[in-house]
Amino acid sequence: MTEKEQRRQVLSLSETLRGFEKSLGFKNDIKWISAIVITLYHVAAVYWSYHYAFPVKWQTILFAILMYIISGFGITGGAHRLWTHRAFKATLPLKLFFLAAFASAGQNSLEQWVRDHRVHHKYSDTEADPHNANRGLFFSHIGWLMLKKNDQVLIRGKQLDMTDITGDPLLRFYNKYFIYFKLLFCYILPTTLTIYLWGENWRCAVAWQCFIRFLGMFHSELTVNSLAHAYGYKPYNKNIVPRENRFVAFVTLGEGWHNYHHVFPFDYKAAEHFDLFNFGTYFIRLFNKIGWAYDLREATPEMINSTAKRLGDGTPVHFPLHDY
Repeated sequence: MTEKEQRRQVLSLSETLRGFEKSLGFKNDIKWISAIVITLYHVAAVYWSYHYAFPVKWQTILFAILMYIISGFGITGGAHRLWTHRAFKATLPLKLFFLAAFASAGQNSLEQWVRDHRVHHKYSDTEADPHNANRGLFFSHIGWLMLKKNDQVLIRGKQLDMTDITGDPLLRFYNKYFIYFKLLFCYILPTTLTIYLWGENWRCAVAWQCFIRFLGMFHSELTVNSLAHAYGYKPYNKNIVPRENRFVAFVTLGEGWHNYHHVFPFDYKAAEHFDLFNFGTYFIRLFNKIGWAYDLREATPEMINSTAKRLGDGTPVHFPLHDY
């Protein structure tokens, strides 16, 4: 086949895919490589876990739960509350812990994560929101990762001030080599430790670390964009889409009190109260006690009560087990 014929086939395939996208009614072009990889990863996870996840040693399950918590804290404590919202400050040891923990979650790079989330907050549930909940539950949960960003998302993302991330030498180095950190902390180290520390079968180790634990945290984090924008109540501002969702709060270590978080995004607790589900706040307070986390920002009770009375839906918020 000549080079000209090859070029003609590629163009023909591109036109076919674009026509397929339009026939499905997509507003954005499909990122076919991402869509295929995400789909196949889930198919492989079901097949592999069905055949190799059991029998399993109790240490393997316990370590998978531990890695779920660590990777979750890397997202909620590090990428979200520290770097996106600057809700508190951290010493170098805590930053390094957060970076390793975030890498273990297998997300996009920290810079991408922060940019997407800042755009989400500034233009929540509009066409400039990367995971606009008004486009449906599937899109806001995982579909947005399979599609190219529309023009509004790209424009607003470029307009954001990201100098606190791009100008930090530590974060520049981290983002430059992020793919290697992700491979190491998300897949290689957890799986290898599972095999060599207590002699787990390698197939079982892969099932629990690369599939069950990873996808468990992956989808838990995505529920903040989907379920917490679709189900729940709005005690702080009834005029916005984000809601308080206890299930989301549980699986994400405290990120489900989403109506409050969108009203007071700077609050390090991401909730009015510290309750049983808000493990992220517990961890931050623990590091605060040893001096690794400091300058914790939070909304005052007067500010919260005033906003809730003016804008809330009247839902009582006396569910937490612990107050300030």
